[in-house]
Amino acid sequence: MPSSDNLRGILLMCASMAAFTINDTFMKSVTLTLPLYQTIALRGLIAVLGLIILALATGAFRFRASRRDAGLILLRSLADVAATITFLTALLHMPLANLSAILQALPLLITLGAALVYSDKIGWRRMTAILVGLIGVLIIIRPGTEGFDRWSLLGVASVAFVVVRDLSVRPLQGHLPSAIVALGAAVAVAAMVWIGTALQGWQPPTGWELARVLGAGLFLIVGYLTSVMAMRNGDIGLVAPFRYTSLLWAIALGFLVFGNLPDGWTILGATIVIAAGLFTLWRERQLRRRTA
Repeated sequence: MPSSDNLRGILLMCASMAAFTINDTFMKSVTLTLPLYQTIALRGLIAVLGLIILALATGAFRFRASRRDAGLILLRSLADVAATITFLTALLHMPLANLSAILQALPLLITLGAALVYSDKIGWRRMTAILVGLIGVLIIIRPGTEGFDRWSLLGVASVAFVVVRDLSVRPLQGHLPSAIVALGAAVAVAAMVWIGTALQGWQPPTGWELARVLGAGLFLIVGYLTSVMAMRNGDIGLVAPFRYTSLLWAIALGFLVFGNLPDGWTILGATIVIAAGLFTLWRERQLRRRTA
């Protein structure tokens, strides 16, 4: 593959991670003054409208999902609802960089989940890397210390729900448009949080609050689109490690916007998790080359 495609994929992946982290920053900022469910609901409207426009533009509505695929989309959507609510609730009570550090374990846990659910073969080297990465997560959340609380556990739960969400799409038929899958999740999240809004109550938002919610929704859509484009433009083994730049964005934005910096233990744990993840990706690339 030409190096220009790899470079484009790397830049798109970095842009995707930046967009997702800016979205998180907007959401954390708004939920300090606006009820959580109301904020997610308003952002959900923007995401649903954006995905509907995308589906119409690409002709995605012409496709009909089988009963099996519809069930998998429902499972993915419910997992996405749980992941969204747990993540944003944890984000409301945790520094952005600390929660982002926990999320760095996601590639490792997806590899482990694929082995458990789909019987993917992982050797002792990658299994060791996964265990080392989990030790890194324990260092970040530090159970039994003053820095550990239920919000850290909620962040870990969010990662677990994302693993279920991502693994559930693997058996989907290849011709099913990604826009339909993403739209199903967006509609499910919007529906659930509007119910939550009815229970939690509605607070009239200010113009500045609405502007930040709009910014969150737009950056969320940009993040989704650029992440898909990144994986289609470059060698996955080369592009995927740049997902870890999200932690750098989280540290920078957490300091600039909220004045928070992660402590030494969090940085140590995140470094261990990222190193284990990079080793796993490198090992998978080596095995692919041998197979080829």
